[in-house]
Amino acid sequence: MAHWIDSDAKLIGMLDDLGSATLLAVDTEFIRTNTFHPKIALIQISNGSDCWLIDVLGIENFEGLKALLECPDKQLIFHACAEDLEVLEYALDITPTTIFDTQIAAGIANIGYSMGYARLVKEVFDVELDKEETRSDWLVRPLTARQLEYAAADVFYLHKLHELLTASLKEQGREEWFEEESLAVYAMVAGRKNSDDYYRRLKSAWKLDPPALKRLKRLCVWREMTARERNKPRGHIVKDSSLLEIARRQPLALHQLTGIDDLHPGLIKRYGEDLLDQVSAANDDVNVDPLPQPLTKAEVIVLKAMRNALITVAEDTLIPQEFLFSKKDLEFILRGAIAGSEEWPQRFITGWREPLVIPILKNTLSELM
Repeated sequence: MAHWIDSDAKLIGMLDDLGSATLLAVDTEFIRTNTFHPKIALIQISNGSDCWLIDVLGIENFEGLKALLECPDKQLIFHACAEDLEVLEYALDITPTTIFDTQIAAGIANIGYSMGYARLVKEVFDVELDKEETRSDWLVRPLTARQLEYAAADVFYLHKLHELLTASLKEQGREEWFEEESLAVYAMVAGRKNSDDYYRRLKSAWKLDPPALKRLKRLCVWREMTARERNKPRGHIVKDSSLLEIARRQPLALHQLTGIDDLHPGLIKRYGEDLLDQVSAANDDVNVDPLPQPLTKAEVIVLKAMRNALITVAEDTLIPQEFLFSKKDLEFILRGAIAGSEEWPQRFITGWREPLVIPILKNTLSELM
């Protein structure tokens, strides 16, 4: 049964009903189209039998809900929890810590890597869920019957998945693997708040010399702060390509911003002086290291050999290869070897991957380099 919670009084009643529950399934519905920060609209909670749909727009006091979801004695079942954790923290200052993520568990149990909720339910229970409401406007009231049904379905199968996946992880002896990957997700969510290294993600940034990289780094930090303050997507402030060109050109006057792709007169009028200030201030910043150039053809051959060796390991250990390693991991290792040093990603030397990955990669590199 689904209960609609749209007042503080109803929320208090729900909290009383769930006071003794130790396992809760949780999901959120939010909108994030033309804003930097997500706009939360609905929170779904299930105890395995009933479901509560919390109309965030109708609630004023969330302290009781915060206490419920942050209680260390209650385990919360999410599917692909990263965005849910982000929206709960930003919108309601709620930070759950005791979490079972069914997407992570399904990957570790070799059911499938990064599977969506509907696909996982189909794979495990052979049930086809209606996902047409995924992109609907959850901020409009009243919600339609179809939206309510969709929202309830998003938590309906989580308890069953938890039971099945917990048993599977135990049978395969991979509970510690799962715990390690869960901690990595928390770290990833926390890391999204740090924008200092965002400049490294921009395509073609490696082409810039160190002074231009300093300018690009400062410009990216300024844009991040501006996007957060104005609650606009980064690209609505200034696009990546424009920041790259500004960093390269080092403009000193407003007219020198004219002609830069995607930097139309309206943006120059609004942000031009700020952009010039950032370019100027970058002169006093600490130098940044040059970004690595793309791998050569010969190095790509070595990278492919490393990848193929680990694909064999993934197949032998019955785990999705995407969970075992990433291209970024392999590039990091290869670039270290090229520089004459042995460097490993932290997750390769402190957890379950170490005995599976490092010996194979050492052998592959010794044969090819």
